[in-house]
Amino acid sequence: MSKKLIACGALAIPVALAVLWASDPNAGGDWPMWGGTPDRNMVSEMKGIPTTWDVKTKKNVKWMAELGSQSYGNPVIAGGMVFVGTNNEAVKDPKITGDKGILMAFRESDGEFLWQDVNDKLPSGRANDWPFQGVCSSPLVEGDRLYYVTNRGEVRALDIHGDGNKHAKVLWKFDMMEEVGSQPHNMSNSSPVSYGDLIYVSTSNGQDESHVHIPSPRAPSIIAVNKRTGKLAWEDNSVGDRILHGQWSSAAVGKIGDVMQAVIGQGDGWVRGYEAESGKKLWEFDLNPKDSVWPKTRNEVISTPVIYDNKVYIANGQDPEHGEGVGHLYAIDASKRGDITQTGRVWHYDKIRRSISTAAIYNGMLFDADFSGFLHCLDLKTGKPYWTHDMLAAIWSSPIIINGKVYLADEDGDVAVLEASKEKKLVAENNMGSSVYATPVPAHGTLFLANRNQLFALAESK
Repeated sequence: MSKKLIACGALAIPVALAVLWASDPNAGGDWPMWGGTPDRNMVSEMKGIPTTWDVKTKKNVKWMAELGSQSYGNPVIAGGMVFVGTNNEAVKDPKITGDKGILMAFRESDGEFLWQDVNDKLPSGRANDWPFQGVCSSPLVEGDRLYYVTNRGEVRALDIHGDGNKHAKVLWKFDMMEEVGSQPHNMSNSSPVSYGDLIYVSTSNGQDESHVHIPSPRAPSIIAVNKRTGKLAWEDNSVGDRILHGQWSSAAVGKIGDVMQAVIGQGDGWVRGYEAESGKKLWEFDLNPKDSVWPKTRNEVISTPVIYDNKVYIANGQDPEHGEGVGHLYAIDASKRGDITQTGRVWHYDKIRRSISTAAIYNGMLFDADFSGFLHCLDLKTGKPYWTHDMLAAIWSSPIIINGKVYLADEDGDVAVLEASKEKKLVAENNMGSSVYATPVPAHGTLFLANRNQLFALAESK
């Protein structure tokens, strides 16, 4: 089992605003969801973000907060707060002990702990809820509502202000195991995305501990839940009993042609696009060569698709505990319909290794990382490589572009900063003192970054 698998008063958000978010990353200065915007393209024009810092001397460290012993939920910043998933090894409430899944809320300005949502572990144990993995979902915040997926396979809606007593205020929850029969493999982790009144998540349905049996083959792979009521709106089970291992991708939402689509990688190694409102399946694309064989050469999908200019960009890979291997990165014309494995292929890059990272697109270039430790810079139109950079350690996180620079973290705790250009130029490298599985994210002139047990706010010293 991989460690990472692993990341409102404004409920009546107008559709125009939802579309704006997809084309205006970091609008308003918040970072309100995994990927920053519904299309999941991690690019920000925010200026003033530091390129160098030192966690030992506290250079450019605005504040630091203690998290649990393992933290795989990427930070989200909205409403003057920072939200991050972790476990209960940094006990905030002495009455709550033992292994739990925890979502913590901190004050953005100074890192003061505000409240937490506590989730008991599932009694079935590591088959569905791996010990000490905490919460792996990155929340979605809209106005004063927060949505995330717990370690128990529940989609929860919370009031971001808590209950006034350092605990969460739960508005509703949708139990995917009970409602749609999902049996998550090892851990539920999907990071929600929304369009209109709907929230889209993967059910994380997968194999049992034997890795030969799928206990719930009729359970859907993707669901849409009404964000107001918590009721199921639509579901799809195109994967059926063909799950290779588990399902760990999160959905992206964006306008492709004249249709709003929800796009997600699924457990059979295919990526699929759905009409966002109705759930009608529009297309599907096999991310593996026809002659590939699981687990040697056929991969599942762990990364999140990126929607950009009517195309979908996504790489495939496997649970990191399966080791390294050949991967594939594709550009897909998502305006086509049906099985578009051949007709929708714009380009295919096969020099990438297995990847669990999500791509970032900027200024005609695509940046993506593989688990073997390489950052790849490609021409967006052709998929031809400009350069690669060896981080010299495994990469669990994803590249993000901030003010024309690429930030990328690795398992050794190093965060590299490179120019987002066709010529490779390393600007700086900073160490976080512990492994980094999360992706750095910017908000309001500050870089927020979690290593395995600490949350840092990094800002240029005044």
